[in-house]
Amino acid sequence: MSWATVAGHRTGDNPARWGGNLKELLPAASKVAVKQNHPAVQLGDAPRWFGALRKLEGFGSRALEFAALTALRSKEVRGTRWEEIDLDSGIWIAPAIRMKMKREHRVPLAPAAIDLLRSLPRLSDNPLVFPGKAGGVLSDMTLSATMRRMHEADIANGGPGFLDRVSKRPAVPHGLRSTFSDWVSERTRYPAQMADFALAHKIANAVEAAYRRGDMLEKRRQLMTDWANFLEGTETSDATIIEWVA
Repeated sequence: MSWATVAGHRTGDNPARWGGNLKELLPAASKVAVKQNHPAVQLGDAPRWFGALRKLEGFGSRALEFAALTALRSKEVRGTRWEEIDLDSGIWIAPAIRMKMKREHRVPLAPAAIDLLRSLPRLSDNPLVFPGKAGGVLSDMTLSATMRRMHEADIANGGPGFLDRVSKRPAVPHGLRSTFSDWVSERTRYPAQMADFALAHKIANAVEAAYRRGDMLEKRRQLMTDWANFLEGTETSDATIIEWVA
């Protein structure tokens, strides 16, 4: 429509214009789009899945393990560089360029995540923590293929596999974030707000986003430690009871 007006094929306002026009009448696309949830490992299967993962070798398996322990996205994990990590302080600083929200994200590392990183070889000519076979960044398909093989192997060994509770589809790497979110809401007393910080979600409330400067780093450290304990099957009954002050 706008092109036709500029080209002289029509006159008058553009009836299909969104801003200052249809925006006032119709809901935003984000409000009506059907959300496609990623298949997730069920909470009851998570420790068994994590135990099976740790038996696998290769950088792809270790990247998937790190993704599970940090609850971050595949892209954010696969590109991790050693220079971003301070093992002594137990902090990983994921740069804004690799984050979905384009903001630097500090990740408190659970002891299990630190142990994992310390166990990895450092290649003198490669800054990547999880390099691919050709030395570049691992592909997303590498992590997906690992989870698919785990599902198939579990079935071959007489197990049910690792299926999403609702869709009954095999779990995928991104679904691990949903598993983490379910654990926080169903098995702990941690506030949802803290889980959102851990997942590097955008703060929905614009006013709160404008004023909030902290990222709950140290409080999240205990959260991620409890999450790691859950995955390892060593969670104690009082591990997730915390005092929360708004």
